[in-house]
Amino acid sequence: MKILAIALAFTFAFLKADAPAYNFQLKSITGKDFNLAQYKGKKILIVNTASKCGYTPQYKDLEKLYETYKDKLVIVGFPANNFGGQEPGTDQDIQTFCHDNFSVSFPMSTKVSVKGDDICPLFKYLTTAPNPDFTGDIHWNFEKFLLDENGNLIHRFRSQTTPMSPDLTKYL
Repeated sequence: MKILAIALAFTFAFLKADAPAYNFQLKSITGKDFNLAQYKGKKILIVNTASKCGYTPQYKDLEKLYETYKDKLVIVGFPANNFGGQEPGTDQDIQTFCHDNFSVSFPMSTKVSVKGDDICPLFKYLTTAPNPDFTGDIHWNFEKFLLDENGNLIHRFRSQTTPMSPDLTKYL
């Protein structure tokens, strides 16, 4: 009986525990603290972004995806300057660029590093967490990580997968 009680207590504690993605403290592009746990109950699409990249026009489709599915999806952009110096600006520069060129209304974080020795802990987790697609380093800007409504990583997409692609939207 005692073993059953311990097993039930462990199971309950496990079910209550937040997914690892919910445990990272982050900063918004405006400098406010946030974490992904505030989006519990919605899928979360995490995208490493850059303003001077061949994939930068994906901001338009990211905004369209956000507007189309915002009742059940949140997109969080993470500007990064890891690939070819394609995100050289300050947070204010990035925010202005995204607003003026693509009317971005989805949440954006402060600029982070998505690979290397100074990798943001969230991206360290995302690039090593098991998922049905692949693990390992991010190869370029606009890679995408889809979390389920409980904060678990369920899919990962390379840069060339566009936000409105059926390869991505079928999971929404």
